[in-house]
Amino acid sequence: MKLLHKDIEKDNAGQVTLMPEEAEDMWHTYNLLQVRDSLRASTIRKVQTESTTGSVGSSRVRTTLTLCVEAIDFDSQACQLRVKGTNLEENQYVKLGAYHTIELELNRKFTLAKKNWDSVVLDRIEQACDPAQKADVAAVVMQEGLANVVLVTPAMTLLRAKVEVTIPRKRKGSCTQHEKALERFYEAVMQAILRHINFDVVKCILVGSPGFVKDQFITYLYKEAVRQDNKVLLENRPKFMLVHASSGHKYSLKEILSDPAVTSRLSDTKAAGEVKALEDFYKMLQHEPDRAFYGVAHVEKAADALAVDTLLISDNTFRHQDIPTRNRYVRLVDSVRDNGGTVRIFSSLHVSGEQLTQLSGVAAILRFPIADLSEDEEGSSSDED
Repeated sequence: MKLLHKDIEKDNAGQVTLMPEEAEDMWHTYNLLQVRDSLRASTIRKVQTESTTGSVGSSRVRTTLTLCVEAIDFDSQACQLRVKGTNLEENQYVKLGAYHTIELELNRKFTLAKKNWDSVVLDRIEQACDPAQKADVAAVVMQEGLANVVLVTPAMTLLRAKVEVTIPRKRKGSCTQHEKALERFYEAVMQAILRHINFDVVKCILVGSPGFVKDQFITYLYKEAVRQDNKVLLENRPKFMLVHASSGHKYSLKEILSDPAVTSRLSDTKAAGEVKALEDFYKMLQHEPDRAFYGVAHVEKAADALAVDTLLISDNTFRHQDIPTRNRYVRLVDSVRDNGGTVRIFSSLHVSGEQLTQLSGVAAILRFPIADLSEDEEGSSSDED
C-alpha cells in the first residue's frame, strides 16, 4: 500500500489518499472502511444513451465518484473489495443520491474521508504502508493425498492451492499403483509451490505433515529439481524447513507456527508473535487464572486497575458497525497503550485470530493477579438483594 496524501485535522477529521499495490492491501482497506465514511474512487458505470433517432443503447464509462458508504463486502479468497453507497457529488453520468457499487482496483488510488480517524485506524495505515510487512512465510501442510499451500502474511493467512489426489492402498505383493499415485501427488504439490510461492519475497517455506510424508516429499522435490535442473528450487533449498503436523488440513498451521524451532526462525514475523501471545495466555489461564482475563467487561476492569500487560484483541471488534461499541474497543486499546501495556491486534484471517474470536475477541495477560471479577459481581448482586 502506498500513502499518497494525508490531511487529518486536530479534531481527528480528515482524509487520506491511498493506492493498493497487492491483494493483501484490499484486506487492510476493508479494515479501514466504516459505514458513513466517504469514499472517492475511479469506477465503471453503465450509462444509457439515446440517439437522435430515438434508439436506446448502453455503454460502460469510467468515471470518478464519491460515495457515502452503506455496505462493504470483502471476498477473502479472491481479495476483492466492493463498496456500496449513495453518490455525494453529481456528475454527467450519475445523479446525486443514486446508488452505486465501487470495486476497488489494484494500482488505482482512492480517497477515504472520516469524521474521526482513531488510533487503531491510523495504526492500520502505518502497518499497511510498511514495506517490511510482506508475505515472508509460506507453508505446505500435507498428508497422503491432501496438501494445502498457504501464504502467511502479517495480516492474513491466504490459501493459495489445495491439492487432492486419491492414493490407493498398498496391496500384498504389489505397491505399484500406490507409488504411482504418490508420485502424481508429489508432482502436483511441487507445481503448486512453483506457481504460488514467490521465492524472492518468501524467507521460509514450512513443510508439515504427520509421519514421513514431508520427508518423502522433500526427497522427491530435490530429486526432481536436480533432474529438471530447476535453479529456483536448487537455489532456495535452505529455505525449506520440515516440521511435524497432525494432519494436512489448514487448521494444523497453528501447531506448526507454535513449534519452538519454527518460532525461533520466524521470530520477526507478526503471525508467529500472535501465536506465541495466545499460547502464553492459555498457559497463564491454566496455571495462574487470576492473571488471564477474557471478555470485554472483565478486561476493561483489569485495564482500569492498570493491570493489563498484554492485550490480545481481534480486528473483528473494530469492524463493528455500532459506533459506540467500536469506540469502546478503541478506548480499551488506547488505555492499555497509555499505561505501558503491549497491544496485539490479531487478524481474524489467521488461525490464531479465529481462536481468539472464540474468546469473544478480547483477552489479556495481567501484570499482577486480580481476584476473579465474576465472584465480585456475584457478591455485589447478592448484597443488593
